[in-house]
Amino acid sequence: MNTLRSLLFTAWLYLSMPIIAIGLSPVLLAPHRYVQGVCKLWARVALFGLRWIAGVRVEVRGLENAPTGAALIASKHQGMLDIVALLAVLPDACFVMKKELMPLPFFGWFAWRSKMIAVDRAGHAKALKDMTRQAKDRLAEGRQIVIFPEGTRNAPGVPGDYKPGVAAIYRDLEGPCWPVATNSGVHWPAHGFRRYPGTVVFEFLEPIPAGLKRGQMMALLESRIETASAALLEPKAALERMG
Repeated sequence: MNTLRSLLFTAWLYLSMPIIAIGLSPVLLAPHRYVQGVCKLWARVALFGLRWIAGVRVEVRGLENAPTGAALIASKHQGMLDIVALLAVLPDACFVMKKELMPLPFFGWFAWRSKMIAVDRAGHAKALKDMTRQAKDRLAEGRQIVIFPEGTRNAPGVPGDYKPGVAAIYRDLEGPCWPVATNSGVHWPAHGFRRYPGTVVFEFLEPIPAGLKRGQMMALLESRIETASAALLEPKAALERMG
């Protein structure tokens, strides 16, 4: 039964994207807020299907800690759901993403027009400079910059290797950074099509204050995200069923 539900949800997820993108493609010529509205619509459609087809509910905690204006948000990254959920819940999310994703049909079109931050991961110092420049522009527009400081997806319970890009944006922003913890990979693994019923939690944690040195900021960010994410994990059996 779970296999069937997972297959049906996968069809829902990947068919809804082109249907919405093609049906509302004229919006690509409109101002950013309308393009972002279409992105948020797709995210909410995806979450609806996730709840009622796959049996996975998304709960957001700590909304009192969540920013509504220009801000830097650093989230644990365990899978695609992290993007979908934060896109749906934040007022005007701008994701730092791989440049390779931009040419993708449908997804890439709207990512480009909604002015997501594309990063060439092979560019090193030049890429870091370009990323911080784009981030400053998006922050000036009042948007929430969402970055996954691990740089890639990691399975639940596996600590990531936190990259310095988040510290560079934090330094230039001269403002706080909001960490986000999650257990999303337990119910929506990064690999495979299976979804496991239950509750996915995204928790906005206490913001890291502005003005910390790079080493202090990175240590505090990693500690808060990893500690809170570990606390959200279900019993060990939930991880074992994923192999």
